[in-house]
Amino acid sequence: MLGDYAPLLVLFGVALGLGLAILGIAALVGPRRPSPVKRETYESGMTAIGPGQRRTPVRFYLVATLFILFDIEAIYLFPWAIVFRDLAQPAPIGQGFGALASMAVFVGVLTLGLVHAWRRGALEWD
Repeated sequence: MLGDYAPLLVLFGVALGLGLAILGIAALVGPRRPSPVKRETYESGMTAIGPGQRRTPVRFYLVATLFILFDIEAIYLFPWAIVFRDLAQPAPIGQGFGALASMAVFVGVLTLGLVHAWRRGALEWD
């Protein structure tokens, strides 16, 4: 049983060893000349204004999460649309009406989620 995983373990060991060797050589050979200029926040060559870390509004994360949710919906919708004609064939070959009904339920649940988020004001930025 372990023999089946030996090549994978060897590959993992080589990758780990190589990564550690590269980090070790860079730490030993690389130049270390710290200065106040090098410790400054770098903003595309411009002088930094204000603190380097600012608070991000919670609403940003809510909008980002909703975007990811509806983006994943598209990932499920496109392959279904490509094979819909084969799925819509009668029962021995495809699923018949079930192919359309299952996707209608899926899109309906997501539409209810969108309406709920809209009514709660999750899509309003101001």
